[in-house]
Amino acid sequence: MNLFRLSTVVLLAALATACASAPKSSTAAPADAVVIDSTASAPLPTEPPIDPASIDTPAPATDTATASEGEDDFAAIYGQGAYDPVADPTLPAPAQSPTAYDPWEKFNRKVHAFNNVVDRAVARPLARAYVAAVPRPVRLGVGNFFDNLRQPLTMVNQLLQGRPRDATQTFGRFLLNSTVGIGGIFDPASDLKMKRRSEDFGQTLGTWGWKRSRYVELPFFGPRTVRDVLGLAGDMPLSPTRYVEDDKTRIFLQGLNLVDTRAQLLSLDSLREGAVDDYALVRDSWLQRRNYQIESHRTPKQTEEELPEYLQDESTPTVPADAMPMPEISGGG
Repeated sequence: MNLFRLSTVVLLAALATACASAPKSSTAAPADAVVIDSTASAPLPTEPPIDPASIDTPAPATDTATASEGEDDFAAIYGQGAYDPVADPTLPAPAQSPTAYDPWEKFNRKVHAFNNVVDRAVARPLARAYVAAVPRPVRLGVGNFFDNLRQPLTMVNQLLQGRPRDATQTFGRFLLNSTVGIGGIFDPASDLKMKRRSEDFGQTLGTWGWKRSRYVELPFFGPRTVRDVLGLAGDMPLSPTRYVEDDKTRIFLQGLNLVDTRAQLLSLDSLREGAVDDYALVRDSWLQRRNYQIESHRTPKQTEEELPEYLQDESTPTVPADAMPMPEISGGG
């Protein structure tokens, strides 16, 4: 009897297992198979409540408030309003480049291009060869010699400008260098703190009141103004080289003067390399230096501050009136 009951229990368990593992019928109602009770899932974490104050007040307001407090502190200390770095009255005024009076610019640019061709083809190669072949002490002596020859011209123009004290010093410099300095090859006057000056009739006309003059570039002579062109005519009679009667000697001296002048300008060539507008660079720098030469004896401290250091050197040359080689024109037959 017990064996019969045990067999019956095993049979019922096998039937229950078979029913549980049997596949579900496809005819069953889909609603009963896919309905999901959302309440049976795990509850999601609740979001923190939104503070309305954080919406009404944007983030930059804190920076603005801090900046405003800083400006107020600055005003309390220095007694001014809000600091404006653009309009700060304690900053120096921006540099103002002088406006060039250049109504003949179209013509001047053509002459400038011609001068550049001559310079690249003739003048600069000769100057470089001169620097390479001639030792520096000899070149310094050549420069001193030609500078000493121009001292009488400087003295006369200083007298015309109403500067007798400077003219006296220039005359003393000329005598000292011509004697002790062996014709001006050496420069003992500079060792005695006698300042080297260079004056011409163009500067004299500027001192007399001809301030504004149109810019013009001359073939071979380079940058000038109409005032300085007339100044060249006034300087030529006072140029000692033109009184040398032998043509070969005179032309040799004039040519050597030109080569030495160009050699002194080699150091400025690097400033012109890569310039966006070489013509404007040469014109503006030359006019700036010319204005300095005219005004330097009136307000020396002010003009020295306004001019770049490389243009303040008195030895920075331009082509002198007597340096262009040409035969002497005489009236005799």
